[in-house]
Amino acid sequence: MKNNYNNSLISVVVPVYNVEQYLERCIKSILVQTYTNLEIILVDDGSTDNSSIICDRYKAVDERIKVIHKENEGLSEARNVGIKNSKGNYITFIDSDDDIEKDMIEYLFYLIKKYNTKMSICSHNIVFYEGKIKKSLGNNKEEVLSAKECIKKMLYHRDVDTSAWAKLYHMSLFKNISYPKGKLFEDIGTTYKFFLESKNISCGYKNKYNYYVRKNSIVTGNFSIKKLDLLEMTDEMGKKVLENFPDLQKAVLRRQVYARISTLNQMIDITNHEREKKEILLFIKRNGYKILLDDTAPIRDKIAIILLYINKHLYAFFWRKIRK
Repeated sequence: MKNNYNNSLISVVVPVYNVEQYLERCIKSILVQTYTNLEIILVDDGSTDNSSIICDRYKAVDERIKVIHKENEGLSEARNVGIKNSKGNYITFIDSDDDIEKDMIEYLFYLIKKYNTKMSICSHNIVFYEGKIKKSLGNNKEEVLSAKECIKKMLYHRDVDTSAWAKLYHMSLFKNISYPKGKLFEDIGTTYKFFLESKNISCGYKNKYNYYVRKNSIVTGNFSIKKLDLLEMTDEMGKKVLENFPDLQKAVLRRQVYARISTLNQMIDITNHEREKKEILLFIKRNGYKILLDDTAPIRDKIAIILLYINKHLYAFFWRKIRK
C-alpha cells in the first residue's frame, strides 16, 4: 500500500531475552518494512545466550538500529527503557520471537492518519511451531471504536486483544502510563489505559497486514506462582474500567472468570498450591451462573463453567483431552 502522509519517525521497541533461535527473523522482518523512517530499539534484557551478539551484529548493518544492553529486569522494564530512549512521534512494540508482515507498520500509521486517532490496531495470526498450524484472526474490516467499545470487545475477546504488540501509539500516550515493573501479564494492566487515553482507536483487520505470533501449541503442566499475576492484573483492570464505565460490569466479570479458568487450566496437573486452586474454584462457582446468563460470553466459557459446576475432576478429564 502507498500513502502520502507525512513521514513521521516511528520507534520500534523490541525487548530481547534469550531468543537467539528467533531473533534474526524478527529483526529482518522490521528491516524490510515498506515504512522506512524507523528507529529500531533492541533492548537486550540481560540475555545469557547469543542474543546480545546478534543485536550488536545487526546494529553494524543498519544505522536505524540502536541497542541497549541492561541487566535482566523483565519484559515490562525492558519496554519502559525502550520507551524512555525513543525519539519517534509514534511507537510500536514487537516481541523478539515474533515477526511482522512487510507493510504492517505502514498500515498501522495509515489507520491513524486516515481516521485521525492516537492509536491503531491491526490483525494478527497465531502460528504454531508444531505442525505449522496457522490461525488467522481478524474480520477483514476497518472501523473506529470508542474507548468503551474497544474495552468491551477486549473483555469479551472479540477482535481486540490486550497485547502490547500489533498496535501503534502516539508517544503522548506514554506521558502518564508505563508498564508495571516485575509483573507478568503486564499488558492486561496497561493496554486498557491507552484506550481510555486515546478516546478513539482505529482498527484495521485486513488479513494482508499482519503481526505473526509464534508460539508452542503444547500446553505443559509447568506452573509458577508468578502466573497468579494474571488475576491481579485482570482485577485491577476491572476496577478501573468500572470506574469509567459502570455498565460494563458483565463484561468485566466475564474477563475475571476467564482469567481464573485460564489459570486453573495451567494448574490441572500440579499437586501444590491447593489454597490458590480452591480460591479460584470458589470465585468461578460464585460467579459462573452470571456468565451462563450473559448472551455475549463465549460458549467455551460456558462449557467450562458447567463442567466445573458438575465436577472439577470431570472438567480436568475433558481439559486433558482437549490439550492433547
